Amino acid sequence: MTGRFITLEGGEGAGKSTQLRALAMALRARGLEVVETREPGGSEGAEAIRTLLLTGSADRWSSRAEALLFAAARADHVEKIIRPALARGAWVLSDRFLDSSRAYQGGADGLADADILALHRIGSEGLLPDRTLVLIAPQAVVEARLAARDGNHSDRIGGRAVNFHRSVAGSFQRFAAQEPERMRMIDASGGITDVTDRLLAQLNDLLQ
Repeated sequence: MTGRFITLEGGEGAGKSTQLRALAMALRARGLEVVETREPGGSEGAEAIRTLLLTGSADRWSSRAEALLFAAARADHVEKIIRPALARGAWVLSDRFLDSSRAYQGGADGLADADILALHRIGSEGLLPDRTLVLIAPQAVVEARLAARDGNHSDRIGGRAVNFHRSVAGSFQRFAAQEPERMRMIDASGGITDVTDRLLAQLNDLLQ
């Protein structure tokens, strides 16, 4: 059995965490071993860095410091969780990965994409997902989901200005247009089952 690495990407409130759980359930029903994970986090070391990244004041870290911290967390995550699971034939589903760093610290915060990719090459040996599913939802849907999830208590990245998050969304769309084989845009509006079916449809070729 060939292990597969699938990432779910998108802006805040797109429904990634909900869909990751639903997709994992659907893949397990097909007899696959599935590892659910997230970024920043996933491994013990990366979870410690996650706390540093998502708590504190908005200006706690510069964009460059953030990029380095994300790269360090990802390196540990890849080494301790992702590569071992793939080696034994498991499917790994991750809520965010490299493309979030490209969109948040790169596209929205102004760092060069080449620099983000260089950090990834050094820290994680350039590992890329087999398929990246980018969830896109209307603004009204996103706002309702965020209100239900966070109330008035967003983390230091999720709580940034609307223009920042619009830039993030634009970056994801640009990446998907540049890499259509790896990255697929998914309409994340509607019922959970409907969205999960759309995700599965974009994995059919990997499930053969």
